[in-house]
Amino acid sequence: MIDFGGSVRLLALLSPLAVAVASCAGAAPGEKRDGSEASVKDGLRTQVLAQFKEPWAMEFDQGTGILLVTERGGTMKFRTPDGKIGTVSGLPKVAYGGQGGLGDVVFAPGQAGSGKTLDGRTIYLSWAEAGDGDTRGAVVGRGALACATPLSCQLNGLKVIWRQTPKVTGQGHYSHRIAFSPDGKYLFVSSGERQKFTPAQDLTGNLGKVLRLNLDGTPAAGNPFANRGAPSDQIWSYGHRNLLGLAFDPQGRLWDMEHGPAGGDELNIIKPGQNYGWPLVSNGDHYDGRAIPRHSTRPDLAAPAISWNPVIAPGNFMFYTGTMFPQWRGQALVGGMKPNVLVRVAIEGEKAREVARTPMPHRIRDLAQAPDGSLWVLEDGKESGAGRLLRLTPVDAR
Repeated sequence: MIDFGGSVRLLALLSPLAVAVASCAGAAPGEKRDGSEASVKDGLRTQVLAQFKEPWAMEFDQGTGILLVTERGGTMKFRTPDGKIGTVSGLPKVAYGGQGGLGDVVFAPGQAGSGKTLDGRTIYLSWAEAGDGDTRGAVVGRGALACATPLSCQLNGLKVIWRQTPKVTGQGHYSHRIAFSPDGKYLFVSSGERQKFTPAQDLTGNLGKVLRLNLDGTPAAGNPFANRGAPSDQIWSYGHRNLLGLAFDPQGRLWDMEHGPAGGDELNIIKPGQNYGWPLVSNGDHYDGRAIPRHSTRPDLAAPAISWNPVIAPGNFMFYTGTMFPQWRGQALVGGMKPNVLVRVAIEGEKAREVARTPMPHRIRDLAQAPDGSLWVLEDGKESGAGRLLRLTPVDAR
């Protein structure tokens, strides 16, 4: 089960562009593009472009405009700009269950090519892998796509380049989000503490950490704990719980979006060597009601830029840099899963402030900015009728 934490209170803080998204079966009359269903309300056009089974992540190829989508059960599909759905074969066997399965997918940096297919593109992807006995752990792998037809690709040469250490029991808090530094030189991976609490403070393992690696998965030079040997030499920051978002802002600073326990979801600016406090402090409490000391009691530990109590249970987040929504530029957009909301957050130095939230019909698993600046929303697929891919644009956009 997804670890949401906390009681839920839906705040009616609607932006001027608030959207009520119609379901596939009952979309309000509106424009249609590429055969997609569309609805228009409150200044936004929302198009339903496709539907997937338990989707987890999506990534645009900037050269072709093709969108890759992972499905947690272990499958990957893609959507072409003209609305056709293709499949990718050659994927790894995943440890499906709980929060585990196929996870993130990101194109390798420096591939802004052209063409009409993904042939030759290198991708990085993450998934949950079974270990000995009843243990599991997240891994990151790298491989190249070979596309025999425009709607059929094979993942070749897939090689695991990083693993969570150690593998443990349970099926939660894998995290395994992937981000590349803006200069394309480094691979950052979020590694959850696997619902085991104390590994987040243990520098002899890589659970509960943000990791900075070379593109081949080896530890990057200059990491803050390199003198301690492996796997400590991977660690960039520690004291994390379940990091389901990892992204660089327009200034080139790294941020994470993190699930708290019963309350205390966090947006953090990530700095090398810093301890973010879990499980020593939190702005939430244990599920059984036991109190956890607040961040304010430990000024020696890094405090969040903003925290939520009640929670928003973020699926992922992104920084908007497009021109289609000029009032959103530089803001963080967060997809909430409890309640089902799209949250906009203004960044003010190293702090943050929520400026608006928009109710959505289903939980949001992932967000992406399309090459044209539109916002694409991937719903979480557990609920009936969910798992849809939505395109959000201003009503007057061309």
